[in-house]
Amino acid sequence: MASAKKPAEPRRPSGDGGRLAGMLDRRRRLLLTTLAFAGLRPEAGGSATEIGTLRRWLDTWPGIGAVIVGMAHQGYDVQLTRYDERGWRATFYTSGMEHSATSATGSAWEPTPWRAVQGAAWEALTR
Repeated sequence: MASAKKPAEPRRPSGDGGRLAGMLDRRRRLLLTTLAFAGLRPEAGGSATEIGTLRRWLDTWPGIGAVIVGMAHQGYDVQLTRYDERGWRATFYTSGMEHSATSATGSAWEPTPWRAVQGAAWEALTR
């Protein structure tokens, strides 16, 4: 009676490369989930309390910092510019690339800096 061969296990990169890739993938999913919840309106479903709490935190300078650090872990640089009282533009670029209008991977123009950063991060991550 012939024994069936067990399928080979998928090869993982040696060293910490596989662990790092997995960690970056988890961080990317967490960042996308956070940005998706920040964009929800209470009438869209879910608990208004939790959505409101997340939005209040993300709509602060520490919240902007958390999004930018998360994007840096994903390999993006950011440019945040204020245009007098007209609004803010946030633009994410792939790290290490020349930063020009044509190399932008995500950009948003909004009345507040946190909305601009959240919108640009969402656009860059969902491309």
